[in-house]
Amino acid sequence: MPNYVDWTFAKTTGARLVPPGPDVGHDEAAEIVGEIRRLSRMAVDPVAATSHLTAPGDAPAALVVDRPTWIGVNADSMAALLDPALEAAAQRREKPPWGPAQAVGNKLTGAEAGGMLAFLSAKVLGQYDIAPQGTPALLLVAPNMVHTERELKVVPRDFRYWVCLHEETHRVQFTAVPWLREHVIASARGLATDLMPDQETVRERFEQMATNLPKVIGGEGQGLAELVITPEQREQMAKVTAVMSLLEGHADVVMDDVGPQHVPTVETIRSRFTQRRKGAGAVDRLLRRLLGLEAKMRQYRDGATFVRTVQHSVGVEGFNAVWTSPQTLPTPLEITDPSAWVRRVHG
Repeated sequence: MPNYVDWTFAKTTGARLVPPGPDVGHDEAAEIVGEIRRLSRMAVDPVAATSHLTAPGDAPAALVVDRPTWIGVNADSMAALLDPALEAAAQRREKPPWGPAQAVGNKLTGAEAGGMLAFLSAKVLGQYDIAPQGTPALLLVAPNMVHTERELKVVPRDFRYWVCLHEETHRVQFTAVPWLREHVIASARGLATDLMPDQETVRERFEQMATNLPKVIGGEGQGLAELVITPEQREQMAKVTAVMSLLEGHADVVMDDVGPQHVPTVETIRSRFTQRRKGAGAVDRLLRRLLGLEAKMRQYRDGATFVRTVQHSVGVEGFNAVWTSPQTLPTPLEITDPSAWVRRVHG
């Protein structure tokens, strides 16, 4: 298959552009990595007890990584998700692009992907990488934890454990619910394929970009995707967003429910971290809007409200009916109307 995005160049570009991490000596870095690994193991039992979900014994342990490693892993996952969509779009063309032009284009798109990954690599504290064509893994980004705990002026051990609780919940979601990973991969690939414009709609999409750009800069919608999305695609994206809201909100609820017993300063951490999620300077806020990170913040809020409301109504076991099948996941309307989900699933 032709290489429509030079993912190797994306990794190289990302590694060159990645911001330097916090100033940490070699011995201190080794100590930090060891503590994060230990805290990630400690998070397993409290998360299982609180969520009533248990990861299988063969589920891989967390990996503590630096920013360039995170970029490399995510470039591979993006390639596995997007390359099939790019191939499908190419097959709809009347004729293939001129060879030299395609080579230059591949480098340009690779550079753009690398720049985006470099920016995000300094923001992400942890992530469960679903690895569409590889081995899933829980990633904990050590320099970002250190940078954030210093920025927030919170107790390092408490903050690191708090983050581990959130990310362990994601590991449990994707390993204790066998069908979830393939469902998310299929949904993301389907959406990516639908978002690829063909030759007949390119002009229409450019006109749409001019109309929607003020909305994106204003923080509405799903970031850059909002520039070219159709009403039908918006509906499909809403379904994917509802699932992501569920996953992120559930992880936030579990981490905060476990927190009071295991993280003495959890209230201070939550208060300061919530404020941090709003973004720092004007440039940072603009980039967050363009990349859809503002929409992700709404996912945390909507998802957490959904989880708490449902659990208050039908308990944790009643809420866990959400993991029964793709049909029991909340719809876009239900994620903001939890009682509608309870009526549909529990009668």
